[in-house]
Amino acid sequence: MNIITNMQNYFMESGLSPLLIVGFMTVIGLYAGKSMKFIKLPSIIGFMLIGVLLGPSLFNILHEEFKVNLSFITDIALSFVAVSIGIELSFADLKKQGKGIIVVIAAESFLAFMLVTGALYLLTKDIALSLIFGSIAPASAPAGTVAIIQEYKAKGSLTKALYAVVGFDDGLGIIIFGFASAISRSILGIEAGMESESWYLLILEPLKEIALSLAVGGVVAFVFCLLARKLSQARDIFILIFATILISAGLCNLLHLSIILTNMIVGIVIVNTQQKNLVQKIHHELSEFMPILFIMFFILAGANLHVAALPSLGLLGIVYIAARTTGLMTGASLGSIAGGLEPKIRKYLGMGILSQAGVAIGLSLVVKNEFTSISAHGAEIGNIVITTITATCIFFEIIGPILTKIGLEKSGEITVHKM
Repeated sequence: MNIITNMQNYFMESGLSPLLIVGFMTVIGLYAGKSMKFIKLPSIIGFMLIGVLLGPSLFNILHEEFKVNLSFITDIALSFVAVSIGIELSFADLKKQGKGIIVVIAAESFLAFMLVTGALYLLTKDIALSLIFGSIAPASAPAGTVAIIQEYKAKGSLTKALYAVVGFDDGLGIIIFGFASAISRSILGIEAGMESESWYLLILEPLKEIALSLAVGGVVAFVFCLLARKLSQARDIFILIFATILISAGLCNLLHLSIILTNMIVGIVIVNTQQKNLVQKIHHELSEFMPILFIMFFILAGANLHVAALPSLGLLGIVYIAARTTGLMTGASLGSIAGGLEPKIRKYLGMGILSQAGVAIGLSLVVKNEFTSISAHGAEIGNIVITTITATCIFFEIIGPILTKIGLEKSGEITVHKM
């Protein structure tokens, strides 16, 4: 342990250039990802393992201050992921699947919410705590799913369904969280003998966030479409979409909007209003550029996976994992049946939506910040939620991409590429 501590101190005090570190971590990540092929695992598992090694769990080269300085990479990567999801959501294609996708999104989100809330209430008898965990359960991590789809060049109806579900369930998840958080805050306020705002007033904030995200995404996409019509070179179109995504991400940070939802709307507007030739050029340019973003994004994601948090998982964390997994997979299957989707979607869709990371941790931070000021019980809930969600995200970020690959493989939508 002394050797590791000394190495951590050395890297903290050495003042290595961020560019040097980013360059080395990208090269190491590239080969770590390729090495995963030998054990038939997705490349992003290798990226995350490098992040764990370089993060606070071991060498601490990617320490907290460094990760804060590179947080823009995460924002850019998520923005590109969101646009790439949106650009796959053609209304013509979605119409072929009919109401089925809407039914699936509702079924998997609400069943995960209900099962997690119910299971944790039986365990803890704490309704405020249970509602919060239940409301975080539907949140997914679309970057992992999209990375697998792009790495293996998956194509087919299941792939289309995955794009739609991981894109829209975050929006629904934010709404569910808004309701549950508002009710929990009211309960805690009553417990503490405080005057509490009505829960229906408290849910206006997430609804306003979603409405503004839709509006900003639509306006940004409209401006892009006006400018793109005068461009013909693929290189120029890529420069414009790159700048557009940066502007959209910057507006999201400025206005505290959902990066995923806003940029997904940008992609949806583009694919449904522009000529197929332009959409294909954008799609091609994004697929060429995104692999390097995935390397950096998942290494940084791995650096945020504090392995030391795993011992704190406990029974509550295990119940959360079991209930969330059951809710999402069962909900996806039942929703697919009710929506009349084809058998392979019923069987394998649930395997592709388990990843959980940034959005869930972000929501748990909101809980910690807002609940701590309400009461001692609120502060306790905040600490439990942030600790448990951080630990369970390690599990879901590892198992999620692996199950996505297996599901796409079994459905026949993956093309296996050699190294």
